[in-house]
Amino acid sequence: MPRTVAPSPVLPDVLAPGLITVFCGSAVGRIAARRGVPYSGPGNKFWPTLRAIGLVPRAMAAEAFRELPRHGIGLTDLNKIESGADSVLSAAADDPEALGAKIARWRPRILAFTAKRPAAVFLGCAAPDYGLQDRRIGATEIIVLPSPSGLAVRYWDERWWRSLAQRHRAAARNAGLNVP
Repeated sequence: MPRTVAPSPVLPDVLAPGLITVFCGSAVGRIAARRGVPYSGPGNKFWPTLRAIGLVPRAMAAEAFRELPRHGIGLTDLNKIESGADSVLSAAADDPEALGAKIARWRPRILAFTAKRPAAVFLGCAAPDYGLQDRRIGATEIIVLPSPSGLAVRYWDERWWRSLAQRHRAAARNAGLNVP
């Protein structure tokens, strides 16, 4: 009987022991996939926002994404095998079970969805509100944030990201980590 081989991820996850926050998007954007660098499409606010809200001590180039675990931050996506805007992604490629297994394995303090769509798929609801959700994965809190994508600029509101940063710093202090 032939063996089924799973498709390779467009970009690898950035996961490690001891993470405070894992950011999860729908899938890597088309331009970011071509560059091999998450959240690097034109107009994406992810990297400047990490600095603005104090999750990293200095401005980081998107190409330095593999350094994020030093700051207690990880990255993944709900759909690891496709790239592009939410409107072109196939629901069949979403893998909420794999995401849940990753979070259960790595046990970050916070799973932060960087848009409503992946949160809705994972949580099994139509349109979650921004902010802290009622559901958890073990001890991991779930937070929904406005998308930093340049395509979603009309929904952008940094205050939700600032609220996440407060929770991130509190969780880091509770874990005995030195954070800004």
